[in-house]
Amino acid sequence: MPDRNQTTHSQRRPRTIVRTITIGGKFTPIEFEELSKIASDSGQLLSEWAREVLLREAQAEESNLHLISEVVGLQLLLMNTLAPMARGEKISAEQFQAIVKSVQSTKVKAAEEMLSRRRQPKEA
Repeated sequence: MPDRNQTTHSQRRPRTIVRTITIGGKFTPIEFEELSKIASDSGQLLSEWAREVLLREAQAEESNLHLISEVVGLQLLLMNTLAPMARGEKISAEQFQAIVKSVQSTKVKAAEEMLSRRRQPKEA
């Protein structure tokens, strides 16, 4: 069984913020050893390391939304400009500016909806 008290109290960093909410998970002994080693190699207690990883992952999703919004914006811009051109129509400068304005105002919502659909469980 893994030793859960690998770090003594004197080795712990002083806490400046009191945290009162706990999140738990169940792991196999092998998974526990792997996570403990990674935390130890980074010079942290397992709980500190896990907290940082969870928060970093949560913040990365927010950062990813910005990037995905730009990709979705490019997709919308291409679809809205190339479709009329493929039909042999010309797009005026005013029409193009209107398309750009529309894409700018809808790309974030479109990206959020796309991500939401991907998170939903797929039906069998």
